[in-house]
Amino acid sequence: MQKFRPGLILLVVALGLSACSQSDVRVTHDKPAAQAVMAPRSEPIFYNGKTYHLDFAPKGPGLFDMAVSGMGPSQQKDAIAVATSSLGYFACPEGQKGQLQANPTFTGGKWHMQARCG
Repeated sequence: MQKFRPGLILLVVALGLSACSQSDVRVTHDKPAAQAVMAPRSEPIFYNGKTYHLDFAPKGPGLFDMAVSGMGPSQQKDAIAVATSSLGYFACPEGQKGQLQANPTFTGGKWHMQARCG
């Protein structure tokens, strides 16, 4: 019968832990990881039974120029809903929603606005 060796168990556990990679771990005092620069984007958006068109492009850190086409001048609330919810889905970090920065304007058959993640 073999003798129990606690040192051997500790050695196996230590070797197992040392094999773990820590390349994805950030210490909390580090600066947040930089986000990739996003290119301008166009997306078809299905909303309330119809398909609209959303164009958005980064303007600054977390700030986006947005345009919603396919809606009329009386659909301001719908245009805001499409833009802010879509921004949250396509561009904002997880858990953040799009927030309008100023009143949208309707020109050239499109609703134009700026929104940011937040």
